[in-house]
Amino acid sequence: MKGEHIGELEELVLLTVGALQSEAYAVTIHKEILENTKRKLDVTAIHSVLRRLEKKGYVKSTMGGATSERGGRRKRFFTLTAAGTNILDQLMSFKMELYQKIPRLNFSLIK
Repeated sequence: MKGEHIGELEELVLLTVGALQSEAYAVTIHKEILENTKRKLDVTAIHSVLRRLEKKGYVKSTMGGATSERGGRRKRFFTLTAAGTNILDQLMSFKMELYQKIPRLNFSLIK
């Protein structure tokens, strides 16, 4: 995994895939990110990120069954791989280490 980096949107998508578990497909991922971050994204951006993450081995996809509500089209569902979980763990650990280094203000000393 050396040299593999992911951006903020990739991290958000990975976290969302993990949170949605068996319901993680582009539309639900898009909706979840929009509701929780208020970021205006096009669903095609989510598709692009999911393809990149799958190519990197962080997610895997399976095709669901065709549904009449989607005009007979099938949904592509995504799940985290062990590598995806590992990169999220590394990112969280790194961020927590940095966060712990931020000096805390002691307001009781301010008069």
